[in-house]
Amino acid sequence: MWAYESVFYQIYPLGFCGAPFENDGILEHRIRKVEEWIPHLKKLGVNVVYFSPIFESDTHGYNTRDYRKIDVRLGTNEDFQEVCRTLHENGIKVVLDGVFNHVGRGFGPFQDVLRNREGSRYRDWFHRIDFWGNSPYNDGLWYEGWEGNYDLVKLNLRNEEVVQYLLESVRCWVEEFDIDGLRLDVAYSLDEGFVRRLRSFCDGLKPDFYLLGEMLHGDYNRLMNDGMLHSATNYECYKGLYSSFNSMNLFEIVHSLLRQFGPENWTLYKGKHLLTFVDNHDLTRVASILRDQRHLPLIYALAFGMPGIPCIYYGSEWGERAEKSQGDPALRPCFEMPVWNGLCDWIAKLSQIKKDSVALNYGTFRSVLLTNRQCIFERKSAEERILVAINADEAPYYAHFDAGCGTALELLGGKSHDFGGGSELAPYSAYFWKMER
Repeated sequence: MWAYESVFYQIYPLGFCGAPFENDGILEHRIRKVEEWIPHLKKLGVNVVYFSPIFESDTHGYNTRDYRKIDVRLGTNEDFQEVCRTLHENGIKVVLDGVFNHVGRGFGPFQDVLRNREGSRYRDWFHRIDFWGNSPYNDGLWYEGWEGNYDLVKLNLRNEEVVQYLLESVRCWVEEFDIDGLRLDVAYSLDEGFVRRLRSFCDGLKPDFYLLGEMLHGDYNRLMNDGMLHSATNYECYKGLYSSFNSMNLFEIVHSLLRQFGPENWTLYKGKHLLTFVDNHDLTRVASILRDQRHLPLIYALAFGMPGIPCIYYGSEWGERAEKSQGDPALRPCFEMPVWNGLCDWIAKLSQIKKDSVALNYGTFRSVLLTNRQCIFERKSAEERILVAINADEAPYYAHFDAGCGTALELLGGKSHDFGGGSELAPYSAYFWKMER
């Protein structure tokens, strides 16, 4: 599938475009700004844009009002249609956020329930409405808000009308915008029967339509399998990536990777393709969470070298900073123009290497050398073998190991490398050695 050979780029549209937090109902054609960034995306090596919520909502996008209308703060359906067309013309696919677990209080059917109570034809569209209770909004009825957030009204995904409404919304997105996939918000909370229905529907809707689920913990195989999702967010390795550098203990991330993808029969996700990220719209920016900025290129090298689909969060490619404690608006800012610096150059090289490599896209994972501050691992396919080496230390490191051949092409630098007599890893360095037979 195309997604397994791709580099994703996440845009949070309402923040990216500088839209007001509250839906003011004023039409502004802000989403066309994405077209101005296409040269930047292509230079970075991105070939998929994943858009966080883009449909009409009360505030932040995840409290949907209308699944078939682009948020008025961003523009019109025609605006987004042009954005998608231009992205596709430039070889960039489009993945949208599918927010199917809950809706906003402004969602038409919920407003009907508030007005007509027991007499509403939509009373069974929502999960566990109690007309004898009350909510923090003093509605005179109680309903389930997702994880206690009453601005997020939980849908009843076992109601056939609700399922059909959502599936037909996806059909509209494909027909109108020609989207290529969905990221399912809070997939871990979704009804499993609904996820199966969605997969079957999408398989018949468009060839190679991609489904990614937001998974935080547990066994991702519960939802990531042949009948449900193609992929899941790799939150287990998200923590391991930055923590390994901050604690100078690369055992943490490598042991997670061995547990997930290693050579043993019991590994969890061998042959599967999780989404790899070092930050996103819900998390502290990686440049703010790493204690040593010299580790910033290295964490990206590790993220692109390990099994998975790398995803870059807009702005982080040039080292933008923001902390979760500052609130969501700080994590989801508006940048007038993209910045290009040395970190962008580095990520662009990693992107090209990743997309061009069968071993990095589909190969097995094996740890070759591991210390607290250095690691070397192998990615191997039938056609290709690559060794990824990281030295997180301030001092050079001399690595002695059996490379399985005498020489390799170092892909980041474009130079030949001879393994005879050991390999010197410079301070704060990363290498991608493509082994010569």
